[in-house]
Amino acid sequence: MSRARQPPLVTGISPNEGISWTKVTIRGENLGTGPTDLIGLTICGHNCLLTAEWMSASKIVCRVGQAKNDKGDIIVTTKSGGKGTSTVSFKLLKPEKIGILDQSAVWVDEMNYYDMRTDRNKGIPPLSLRPANPLGIEIDKGRFPQKDLEALFPGMSADFTSENFSAAWYLIENHSTTSFDQLKTAVVNLKKQANKKNEGSLAYVKGGLSTFFEAQDALSAIHQKLEADGTEKVEGSMTQKLENVLNRASNTADTLFQEVLGRKDKADSTRNALNVLQRFKFLFNLPLNIERNIQKGDYDVVINDYEKAKSLFGKTEVQVFKKYYAEVETRIEALRELLLDKLLETPSTLHDQKRYIRYLSDLHAPGDPAWQCIGAQHQWILQLMHNCKESYVKEQKGNSLLHSPMLDLDSDVRPSPIGHLSQTASLKRGSSFQSGRDDAWRYKAPQQVVFVEKLTKLVVSQLPNFWKLWISYVNGSLFSETAEKSGQMERSKKNARQRQNDFKKMIQEVMYSLVKLIRGALLPFSLREGESRQYGGWEMKSELSGQWLTHVIQTVRLSSESLTALEIPNDMLQIIQDLILDLRVRCIIVTLQHTAEDIKRLAEKEDWVVDNEGLTSLPSQFEQCIIHSLQSLKTVLDCKPGEASVFQQQKTQEDVCQLSIGIMQVFIDCLEQLSTKPDGDIDTAHLSVDVSSPDLFGSIHEDSSLSSEQRLLIALSNCRYLERHTFLNIAEHFEKHGFQGLEKITQVSMESLKELDQRLFEMYIEFKADPIVGSLEPGIYAGYFDWKDCLVPAELYMAN
Repeated sequence: MSRARQPPLVTGISPNEGISWTKVTIRGENLGTGPTDLIGLTICGHNCLLTAEWMSASKIVCRVGQAKNDKGDIIVTTKSGGKGTSTVSFKLLKPEKIGILDQSAVWVDEMNYYDMRTDRNKGIPPLSLRPANPLGIEIDKGRFPQKDLEALFPGMSADFTSENFSAAWYLIENHSTTSFDQLKTAVVNLKKQANKKNEGSLAYVKGGLSTFFEAQDALSAIHQKLEADGTEKVEGSMTQKLENVLNRASNTADTLFQEVLGRKDKADSTRNALNVLQRFKFLFNLPLNIERNIQKGDYDVVINDYEKAKSLFGKTEVQVFKKYYAEVETRIEALRELLLDKLLETPSTLHDQKRYIRYLSDLHAPGDPAWQCIGAQHQWILQLMHNCKESYVKEQKGNSLLHSPMLDLDSDVRPSPIGHLSQTASLKRGSSFQSGRDDAWRYKAPQQVVFVEKLTKLVVSQLPNFWKLWISYVNGSLFSETAEKSGQMERSKKNARQRQNDFKKMIQEVMYSLVKLIRGALLPFSLREGESRQYGGWEMKSELSGQWLTHVIQTVRLSSESLTALEIPNDMLQIIQDLILDLRVRCIIVTLQHTAEDIKRLAEKEDWVVDNEGLTSLPSQFEQCIIHSLQSLKTVLDCKPGEASVFQQQKTQEDVCQLSIGIMQVFIDCLEQLSTKPDGDIDTAHLSVDVSSPDLFGSIHEDSSLSSEQRLLIALSNCRYLERHTFLNIAEHFEKHGFQGLEKITQVSMESLKELDQRLFEMYIEFKADPIVGSLEPGIYAGYFDWKDCLVPAELYMAN
């Protein structure tokens, strides 16, 4: 599974310096094919993968964490390109205290946030209303160190809004080089600002003086006229007449203006109603606006409007307002249900999940939506895994293997030892080699192998988002990335501490299901009773070869490395390491068993052609078969980080030792079978003549068949070569690959080989001695004498 892409290269970062948690943009080349391809990101030695957002193959956005080094490289690691390099570096700055008059390239979080829309914290004016320059002259920063000023004015501050404000400190810091004339101008400016505060009431009085004097003049004129006319002497009758006239005038005026006044009252009422509608149209239009914004997906606007309405009309006693506010609550409740459905909908990206959780948090949704999302994601991953298994089992039972994907195993799987030996033997003898496998070892993958690749890819693609969702839930960043909602963050952290064990069980359940599903496909005998139905169900027509098991081991190892990169605790991933160990052991056992079967078929390849040393190609083929089998197990025998040796268990050592001895014994039996096979059973169609053979074996090539004595003699020569060279070479290869019990393997094999050599030698001697014995045997019995025909001596008879 070679990588086709170049390693990542970081060529730029903006900004190139900053304090911890600074948001940076990384640019470069080959930065991944997607969010799932990005498996590592470090800045100054700190892992920033959790905050990374993959934008494109040339852009990544993240936040710098608490780095260990002051300056370091930016390293990006991807699955497709591996670990990358960087041509730029990032400098980590130490945070400093920043005053309100200091220029800063970073945002300073305000403790008292002023929301102009919802009018929160009305008692605190926004910072923009404070004068930036109270003296009204140009500010000239001095070069006095801040520490010296703090020591000179202990307990004081240069902030003019502080209770401990020190004017001297402020002048030294901001006007140390200002001229005296400019300072006098500053004093004048301060006096003007102070006088403006007292001019308000006096200006009000001055503005009304003209009206006051006009009223006073009118009253004086009326008083003088009354005195001149002698109105003080008017009789009572005249006063009564005047009152009557005034009453009639009033009644007439009322009659004349009654209709006008009525219309005026209606107009005033209508105007007041319109004023109310205009003044409170926000509330009256809010239900309809909520529906429209929900349809457009502007949830932020809905939440802000709801917060404003809640603060203004949440506790109102006006019935009209209560009615409309209840309608708003109905719409908001429907929005909560909609957002919760979207949150629990799968599949979903991590970005959308965070967004919906924040919306629900702002809407004060009951329960814990974040934990509900984690639970739904967990169940969805488990369901995907089991659906994957069911689909492949159904496809296997339906005989649909023609649709299985093709895998190119040129780099992962080696040819079988028998095929390679045929090529080696043919080339050794100078003949042409015609391979029946011209498709570059391109096989159709078994369903179990394709299933394991699909299953591991599914878990590796889904588990990172699941893990990141939990990390965001733990640190509270689901609700706010700028610490604006500290209360919600604290509640989230508290809930996370209480549910830590529950999440650990979720991860363990995913790992358990992954391992059990792989065991059901490849190692069904390792499942307990009752688990076969849930995790098994495969038709095991024939066990997978060692080549396919090696391919599966590489796939599972890559998956384990990807999960380890997420910083998941090792105790949760231990079950995967146990699976890899069992697969490695099984691969070794199966490979050795198949090697024994291949060696059995070596008898069919014996051509009885001897070389200058009196040997056939059989010992060489046997040795090459063993060597290539061991080479195919090299990646299996090698231990990756965190893996244990396959020979750590005593039972595994004993099984491998017995299989190794069995392989040796199979070849010894093959030699014996070839040596003792009757003449009529020998296939002479493939025999060839080697003119370079010594005269001792010249008769072998003169005839088209071999006698029993000739086969025994060749077999004895092969046995002697096996004892002195082949078995010793094989033992060295076993030791090189870490096999245990070499002494026992060598001892038992040598003893069995010597016994065969002795038997063959005795058979050869017997064949050679038979003609001699046959010619001597008649002479031995020619003067046959039987003591029974002789008389017993009398003296001896009397003694008895």
